[in-house]
Amino acid sequence: MTPPRLPDALAMAVGTLTAWPVAPPTRVDAQVAGRAMLLAPLTQLPLLALAGLGAGLWLALGGPESVLAVLLLAATALSTRAMHLDGLADTADGLSSSYDRARALAVMKSSDVGPSGVCALVLGLGVQGTALAALAGDGSLALAAVALLTSRQVLAGACHRAVPPLPGSGLGRAVAGTVSTRQ
Repeated sequence: MTPPRLPDALAMAVGTLTAWPVAPPTRVDAQVAGRAMLLAPLTQLPLLALAGLGAGLWLALGGPESVLAVLLLAATALSTRAMHLDGLADTADGLSSSYDRARALAVMKSSDVGPSGVCALVLGLGVQGTALAALAGDGSLALAAVALLTSRQVLAGACHRAVPPLPGSGLGRAVAGTVSTRQ
């Protein structure tokens, strides 16, 4: 089956931020990249629709909130190729590697995960799982959906023209400085 053809900015956003199959954009430039970052929250709508239906069914059948929380975290990780978890681990490893900037950047680019990265993942996922279970028990899972959409909207701010890319960064260089204040 051929993946769907979307407008370039939406194709870049979906292709970059999710594991959902889409045809690649026909053009990638600063304008397309900036629009893609503005559209980032939309990339989560299919996941939220499926997760909302599944969570509703799970809770209606009396499934435990703690297991639902783990399933929701797994669905989010799988739908995003675990990019946010990889970034968290890389950041923790880089920050704890040394005071030398070049060494920290090298550690962050490395494909392995060190002890600080593992701790950050365990603690971060533990807090997220506990919060999701509490929201599910309260009937407030819609707040988790708002948090997910808000987290994706933060990308637009991180790609503002006033935020320069790191030297040598791949994806960061493509999207850094592409969002104007007006946008």
